[in-house]
Parts: sequence; C-alpha cells; structure tokens
Amino acid sequence: MPFLGCHLSVSGGFEKMGRDALSIGADTFQYFTRNPRGGAVKEAEPADIAALRVILAEGRFGPLVAHGPYTLNPCSADAKTRDFALMAMTDDLKRLDENLPGNLYNFHPGSHVGQGVEKGIELIVAALNEILPGVRHTRVLLEAMSGKGSEVGCTFEQLAEIISRVSCPEKMGVCLDTCHVYSAGYDIVGDLDGVLEQFDRVIGLKRLCALHLNDSMTPFGSHKDRHEKLGCGSLGWEAFRRIVTHPALKDLPMCLETPQESLSGWGAEIAQLRSFLAGGGVPDECGAAPAKTAARTKGPDAPAAEAQKRPAPEENCQHGVAEAENGRPAGQKKPARARKKPGTAAAGKTSRKAARRPAGAEKPSAPAKAGTRTRKKSGDGNR
Repeated sequence: MPFLGCHLSVSGGFEKMGRDALSIGADTFQYFTRNPRGGAVKEAEPADIAALRVILAEGRFGPLVAHGPYTLNPCSADAKTRDFALMAMTDDLKRLDENLPGNLYNFHPGSHVGQGVEKGIELIVAALNEILPGVRHTRVLLEAMSGKGSEVGCTFEQLAEIISRVSCPEKMGVCLDTCHVYSAGYDIVGDLDGVLEQFDRVIGLKRLCALHLNDSMTPFGSHKDRHEKLGCGSLGWEAFRRIVTHPALKDLPMCLETPQESLSGWGAEIAQLRSFLAGGGVPDECGAAPAKTAARTKGPDAPAAEAQKRPAPEENCQHGVAEAENGRPAGQKKPARARKKPGTAAAGKTSRKAARRPAGAEKPSAPAKAGTRTRKKSGDGNR
C-alpha cells in the first residue's frame, strides 16, 4: 500500500509539518529544503527535528521527500547559476544526512537554455559527480519533467542517460509527476501498464522511488506544467484510482502538489485515494468531498498486523542508500481564511489569495472549469 501525503510548508518548523500531516491522514509529505524562489535556508533546531522523529515513528510514516528549490539549474549556461546549484544541493544533502537520514531528495534536472540536451546532460552529470560521493543516507531523485522550454529530463531516455553516467548510480532514483509525464506524452490515462513497462525497460522500476500526484489543466502531450486538483483535469479520477492501486507502485511515497486553499483540500484528496485502496469507486464529480478525517490504515493505534505488511526501511521501494530510522520534516503554514468584503461577497465565496503550495498550477489562458478555483502558477522554470 502506498504512502500518501502532500507538500507542506516548513516555515512553521518540522514538528508542525508532522502534526499537519497527521491531521489530514497523511503518512508521508514533501517540503522545500530552502526558499524555493531564492536560496535562503532556515536552520533546523535539534529539538524540533527530534519531535518530528517521534511523530514519524509513532505514525509509521514512509520516506519523506525533500524538494530542492526551483532556482537550481545545474545545466545553466551561466557559471554562477551552476555554482549556486552545486552549493545548494551539497548543503541540502548534508543537512538531510545529518537530520533526517534515510529519506529522498528530489530536484528538477534543469534547463539547457539553448546549449542543447547533450550539453545539459553533460553539465548535470558533472554536478552530480561532485555531489554524490559525499552523500551517505539520502537517495537523490531526478524529477521527470513536462518538456516545456528547454527542460532536460522530459523523456525516460534522458533520465536514464544521466543516471548511467554518474559515478554513484546506486544513490540515484526518479520521481514521476503525473501531470508532467502525461504532458510529456506518456499516456498514463489510457495505458498505465504500457508506460510502466517502458519505464522499466529504459530506466528500471527499481529506480522509481516517489510520485507526485497532480491532475493537469492541459491536454495530453501539451508539454506544459499546470497542476489541477485531482479529478478536475485531463487525467481524471479513474487514472488516479489505477495509479494508487497498481501493484508495481505499492509502498511508494505519493505526494500531492494540487492547488488547494487549505490543508482540508489535501485531506479530502487523501481520503478519496484511501477509499480507492479500500475498493471504493470513482466520484461522479471533480474534486474530492470534504474529508471527515482521512482514514489511515496505520498509526499508533493500528493493529500490529498492519505494520507487519510494510517492508523494513532498507527493503522499502528502491532506496539503495543505507537507511536510518524514518526521521522526517514537518510544517504547513496555515493559509489565511477567506474574507468577505462587506456587502459584496456571496456566502461561501473563497478568497482569491491562494494558500502557499508547490508550483505547478498556472493560471490557464482559458477560463477555468465551473466550480473549480485555480491559481496563478508561481513560476516553475529554471534560470
């Protein structure tokens, strides 16, 4: 059974991320290692990390996903930009090894900005070959991209080429984003089995370590990165039912990056995904019904037999790096409540100020579907 969670804000601290995850029925989560649009990083307090580790152990969490900032571009034509990527990734991985060993570090491979894919791959490999030898307890993941602009990593072949050329391939893995791969031309809606078989031939399923669960505002093969709420986009609920119940994807951490205005939105999506795992059907409407409390099949009060169904950390997924106990981060900054303007706002109308969330959902050029709210994408590209 997969681990389910969403992207949370680290601004409130690591313990808070853990408690927020529990509050929505999650047993994994993703967070940014530093300012996603800059490079500043907040020092972690030992007591905060220790408190999170207790939550993770008692809640039987799966691997966490630490996401590098969007400003990383190890294949930039600009030397200073490449130097920043090298510095930030090295520092991020050192912190993960020390504070939360045994987890995953995900980053966007970058954009070659006119240098060509081969040159981009060459520069990415060069950076990884400087970084990987010092990594001890973290698996480094290349995120599969949608292919917008000059992005590298939008085909399985490009990802495989990077992994095959690094000096420590055993420390590498892949994160598949459902919106990205569908937009890149991999039909996970009509032929999920075929796509996974192709991934296995080209890269190897043993390297698939995490998934980002996002619907898409754009059609198949659009090469655009615009996330949508589950069931409200071009993938639809049936695709996500097949994904979370697919035997080849069991035991993987799956993190939502959908455009929600509050934690409850992700909680509702997690509850729906758990319903699929319990044999539930597909909703008739887009989006997910509000979750009472997303049912969790594990946790401090779960039967011992359920815990035994989980493989030991070193057997879990494809984590080839030596794993320690599942210590992971915590914190979602609670979004501001929607406020009505006196005499103008209709009852139930939400604020246009979107809650902080991972990038990926841009404001589409055409009007959004009735009944759904979208937010302007915060800019996913690399420099």
